[in-house]
Amino acid sequence: MMQFAKVARATVGTLSLAISMGAMAKDWWPFNVHEVNGDKIGTSAYVPNDKATKKWNLCVLVPHMKDSFWVATAYGVIEEARRQGVKVSLYQAGGYENLPKQIAQFDDCMAGKADAIITGSISEVGMGKKFKEGLDKGVPQIGMVNPVGNNTPMTAKVFVDFETMAKATGDFLIGSLNGQPANVVSFPGPQGSGWAESYAKGFRNSLAGSKVRLIAEKYGDTGVAAQLKLVEDSLQASPEMNVIWGTAPTAEASIGALREAGRKKDVKVLSCYENQAMLDAMNRGDILGFGTQFPVIQGRIAVDMAIRALEKKPVMKFVQPVPVMISKQNAGQIDMNTVLAPTHWQPVYSLK
Repeated sequence: MMQFAKVARATVGTLSLAISMGAMAKDWWPFNVHEVNGDKIGTSAYVPNDKATKKWNLCVLVPHMKDSFWVATAYGVIEEARRQGVKVSLYQAGGYENLPKQIAQFDDCMAGKADAIITGSISEVGMGKKFKEGLDKGVPQIGMVNPVGNNTPMTAKVFVDFETMAKATGDFLIGSLNGQPANVVSFPGPQGSGWAESYAKGFRNSLAGSKVRLIAEKYGDTGVAAQLKLVEDSLQASPEMNVIWGTAPTAEASIGALREAGRKKDVKVLSCYENQAMLDAMNRGDILGFGTQFPVIQGRIAVDMAIRALEKKPVMKFVQPVPVMISKQNAGQIDMNTVLAPTHWQPVYSLK
């Protein structure tokens, strides 16, 4: 049975409606995605395998588990592996500064005879040779969440277009200001990750021609402590700042920093991606909203891609979940099981 059904190209608005309607079904599929083939982008309904033909041994590498974004991705990985009946060993490197550790973990996967390796890479450049090494030995390589360019060989990959996602959040910000001017400092993430630079570019592009002035860009690791220092420094260095735009840990750190500085009411906060803290903060009114790239679904799709490659079944080579901006106005239309892990779920590092 053909697993990939072509559908008409959809806008972000119509796609988010389709997702909310799909949430009524028991299964997570079909899930509307963009399928990228060179310069061509089509819209498809992703439908996974029913079940793997054997207990494949999958190795999964992620940058860290410091926040609920990567916990959500891990949840998607583990639950799809459980559903299809395969084994998983999950490794986390502890942060974006730990590229050597992720490389060593990749070597551990190879030494452990992994059938396929799924990687949320700390650095595309730093991991590129490892991906080729795995492919040369017949081990499928799946890129997950973090971007991998066309010059880096991969079996398949799943991640959003980060420029598009950032632009969506920037457009939302401009609309929420109702034509009023603003001064924003952006905190796009760790420099050299690839996705942070794409976020920054997309956000800059969204501000072109508007009354919102970007006064600084601050790069740093996505731990809350690292982001807190950047925010506190910016409050001192740029007192004219009245908008903070950045990663989910940035927004999380900003809430306390603004309260401490007595500026909670005059500085707006917007997150370019999701975690559980962002959902809670939005519901409390501490932030305007956040973008989502559906990390749970990305984890599920990455596992399915690996199984398809191992079983010589058709594989979408490059899948992009279509980002959606979540605010109080549309939160009820989004199936949060595609965005975040259940609050009671704890990371599982080995699934036998």
